[in-house]
Amino acid sequence: MGAGHGHRLHFHGHSPVHRAQPHHKLIALVGFMLVVVATPRDFYPVFAVYAAMVLVVIRLSTVPLGYLAKRLVIEVPFVVFAVLMPFVAHGPQVEVLGLNVSGPGLLAAWGLLVKGTLGVLASLTLAATTEPADVLLGLRRLRMPELIVQIMGFMIRYLDVVTDELRRMLIAMRSRGCDPRSPRHWPALARTLGALFIRSYERGERVHLAMISRGYATRSR
Repeated sequence: MGAGHGHRLHFHGHSPVHRAQPHHKLIALVGFMLVVVATPRDFYPVFAVYAAMVLVVIRLSTVPLGYLAKRLVIEVPFVVFAVLMPFVAHGPQVEVLGLNVSGPGLLAAWGLLVKGTLGVLASLTLAATTEPADVLLGLRRLRMPELIVQIMGFMIRYLDVVTDELRRMLIAMRSRGCDPRSPRHWPALARTLGALFIRSYERGERVHLAMISRGYATRSR
């Protein structure tokens, strides 16, 4: 796999976190996330300790915090959902900033927000300090089924191809006076995304047939 794949997340460095074995980092990430998820939502000081641990690892990795913060945008849908929970959940009402909201909903929103943020930030730190090829190597060392590892490898390899094709399709839409961000043109955007899915599926079929014609088996040779 070329080094260019995964450049959007990986931050080149030579820190102890970068040099750590990938399967060790994967075990640490999964273990950390399981502990975070299992922690009761009202154990507030414990979450402060978890956040400090993540910040220490980020500090050791020399990855700029702003580099990771920009990529936290992936969490926006969960943040929106968490913000709405106190207003739609049932239960005793409490007053927050002059607004009456559900107490259980507020606690659930806090739990979702803090656990999700810790998990996403830890995952981004792993991605920023580990090349995609090393992640796949770590999964193999952890005895992940070979077929799943290969599927993940192809997904990473062709992600740039699909996103570049989407970029060209959006440029073609704009050149015809269609703004993908405008709700008025969302039907055209939906058709474009449907066409992209079909093209990606057909590309996958062609690649698979080419692999079979070259003697491909489930396990790499």
